[in-house]
Amino acid sequence: MTAQLEVLRLRAAVNALFRLYFAEREVLEVETPILSEAGNTEPNIDSFTTTFTGHADAGSRTRWMRTSPEYPLKRLLAAGVGDCYELGRVFRNGEAGGRHNPEFTMLEWYRVGWDHLQLIDETVALVQRALQLIGRQAEVRSCTYQELFQQELGLDPFLATEVELRAPLADVSIDAAGLDRDDWLDLLVTHRLQPGFPAERITVVRDWPASQCALARIRAGDPPVAERFELYLGHHELANGYHELDDAGEQRQRFQRDLWRREARIASLPPVDERLLAALQDGFPRCAGVALGVDRLLMAMLGTDRISQVLAFAFNEA
Repeated sequence: MTAQLEVLRLRAAVNALFRLYFAEREVLEVETPILSEAGNTEPNIDSFTTTFTGHADAGSRTRWMRTSPEYPLKRLLAAGVGDCYELGRVFRNGEAGGRHNPEFTMLEWYRVGWDHLQLIDETVALVQRALQLIGRQAEVRSCTYQELFQQELGLDPFLATEVELRAPLADVSIDAAGLDRDDWLDLLVTHRLQPGFPAERITVVRDWPASQCALARIRAGDPPVAERFELYLGHHELANGYHELDDAGEQRQRFQRDLWRREARIASLPPVDERLLAALQDGFPRCAGVALGVDRLLMAMLGTDRISQVLAFAFNEA
């Protein structure tokens, strides 16, 4: 056992809190498949696969283990389920270390008729409720991505040249081969901004570059931005949320761009989720959704950077 008994009890209390919180708000708990014929095309995420050995009529033999329950949850939304959430295990290959475990727990939920700003308020409230379990409360800072860069680094992330973006990272050993503008922006967040977030503060960063939109809507403007937010407790990134894209054609184009990037990196090419695209086409509701890393939340609550301390058994002892 890698976590102490009192930590396992805290995990159970946090899970019970989630279920109570959403039951009070009539958000339906659901369970969706762990194995799928489709995979996650996101270039920076690697999936596990397994092989089905049963009858060929059951479908594709290669099955992809989910990196989040996002796609099937969205299919349920399109089917009219309404507000819903799932609390369960997800899997990402290659992510093992002090802060990462290849299997971890994710809480993901969707609110029909909401935008990302409303969902920010609910996510903050849920994290504050979790902190109350250990007698803590956090102050909240909410800012745009552009404001964060300007205030902390003196850079406009939308206008700065790549040379200007690389300058604050001059003392960090980085293999620059193949890195693009978004990669340098990500490195500035993880190496220069995120480490400085105070331990007793919830930091919410919203309105990310349109090039980092994933499955979020793009809001027109100068510059256009993705209606996306990330929430941090201290220096731990806990949650990533969107005002969800509902345009099947645009989503297909984004999946294809992902695959082009993966191909350039000589990475695996997961099948696109055609069932998700069909759901978006057939009548997906306007909604906002967010995924919250439960292990990261526990780490931030306990002030540790070692994920093994919040797991019953870490990957090397599984």
